[in-house]
Amino acid sequence: MSEEELAIYRKCTGRNDPPSQQMRELVLVIGRRGGKSRILALIAVWLACFHDYRPYLDAGELGVVQVLAADKTQAKVILRYVRAFFKKVPMLARMIARDTQYGLELSNSIAIEIVPASFKQVRGRTVVAALCDEIAFWSDEGANPDKEVIDAIRPGMATIPNSMLLLASSPYARKGVLYSMHKQYHSKNDKRVLCWQAPTEVMNPSIDPDFIAQAFADDPTSASAEYGAQFRSDISSFVAREAVEAVTSDERERPYLSQYRYHAFADAAGGSGQDSYTLAIGHVENGTCILDVIREAKPPFSPKAITEQFATLLKAYRVSKVIGDRFAGEWPREQFLEHRITYEPSAKPKSQIYGEFLPLMMSKKCDLLDNSRLTTQLVGLERRTARSGKDSIDHAPNGHDDVANAVAGVLTSMGVRKYRYVADLSWVGEPSADFRPEQSPSAQRLSHLLTMKGLR
Repeated sequence: MSEEELAIYRKCTGRNDPPSQQMRELVLVIGRRGGKSRILALIAVWLACFHDYRPYLDAGELGVVQVLAADKTQAKVILRYVRAFFKKVPMLARMIARDTQYGLELSNSIAIEIVPASFKQVRGRTVVAALCDEIAFWSDEGANPDKEVIDAIRPGMATIPNSMLLLASSPYARKGVLYSMHKQYHSKNDKRVLCWQAPTEVMNPSIDPDFIAQAFADDPTSASAEYGAQFRSDISSFVAREAVEAVTSDERERPYLSQYRYHAFADAAGGSGQDSYTLAIGHVENGTCILDVIREAKPPFSPKAITEQFATLLKAYRVSKVIGDRFAGEWPREQFLEHRITYEPSAKPKSQIYGEFLPLMMSKKCDLLDNSRLTTQLVGLERRTARSGKDSIDHAPNGHDDVANAVAGVLTSMGVRKYRYVADLSWVGEPSADFRPEQSPSAQRLSHLLTMKGLR
C-alpha cells in the first residue's frame, strides 16, 4: 500500500501493520450510503471469476458465492449490480452459462446466488464465499437470527481452503454477530479476521457534507450510527433467550379447566398490512401466571372473520371480556360486542406492559407455551433510551411483536406481581408492651457501628 492507503487502512482498522496474507473473514461496519451493496457485488464477481476453486470441487459439484440480504428487495439491488458488472465487461459476459432469477451460473463451475437470509436456504451447498449485506438488520422473525444463519454457512465453507466470509452493515444495537465480531477483532492484529469501520464520508466522499451535518443536528444519536458508523449505546436487548426458555414449558396449548378463571388479551390488526391479529388466554394457578392459548392470524385476512373465530374460542374458555391494544381504535369493540364479548382498551402502553412482564419472567412467576414465534419475538425486543432519559420497549427494525404483546398483555393483567407493596403499613402491626426500640437488632447494630467510628 502507498502511504496514503496505509493511513486510511490504519484509521479504519485500528491496526498499525498492513496485512501479510489474505483474510478469511472480513467485518465491514460502514455508514449509510457508503456503497456497501455495490462493494459486495463487486467482490462477489471478483471471487467468482478470478479465484480457482476447481481443485476443491468434485466432478459435477457447483461452488456457490452466496450474497445474503435482509429481504428480497435488498437482494434484488445486489443482483442488479452483479448483472451490470458482467454486462459491462465482455470477457465476464462470456463466462455466463445460465441466468436465473437468483443469480448467475458460470462456466467455471461457480454460481453467484443472491437470496434473503435464511439458515435453511444456505444449507446443503458448497460455499466458496458468503457475503452478508446489512446483517445488523436481519430480522429474528421466522427463526432466522443472524447467528443461526452464520452458523449454518460456515460448515459449507469447511472444504474450501480459500473461502471467504464477509459481513457488511451499517451498525445498530450493541448485539448480534456484527457487534460481537467488531468487539473481538477491531484494532486486533488477527491473521484470519479483519474488521473495517468507517463513516459515510470516508467511504463516499461525494456525499453532501451539509446533509450529514443536518442529520447530526436533527438526531445526533441516530446519525452517529447511520452515518458515523458507531454502534448505538441507547439500544439494548430486553431479555436473553435463556431467560425465556427457562419459563417455557413443552406444551403447545392447555385445555379449559372449570376450576380456574381465564383472562384474555388481543392485539388487533386490519388484515391488509404486515401486522398479525393475535390473541392470548391465560389463568392464575398457585400464584403463577399460566399461558394457555396463543392464536395468530397472519395477513392477509378478514378482521371480521378472525374476530368471530377468536370470540368462539373465548366462549370456550368462559371469557366474557377481552383487553386489547388501545391503538386498534373502536372497530374491535364493535366486532366483539356482536358476539356478546366486552372489548376493553388497555390503560397501559406497550412499554409498560413489557416492563411489568419482565419481573414475572425473571422471577419465574409465569409459565409460557412452546411457541417459536413467541420466543423469537420476546428475544427480539429492544429497550431504547430517549434523549429525555425515558425508556421504551419495542420490536427491532424489520421485526414484529404481535404475539409477544398479546402474551405479555394477558399475563400482566391477572394481578400477579413479583413484589407487592402495601402503602398503609398495616403489615407493621402494633408493638408489644415490653418492646424497647433501643433493644432491637437494628438499633444494636447501629450502636455498635457508632461506637466503632468513635461517634459514641
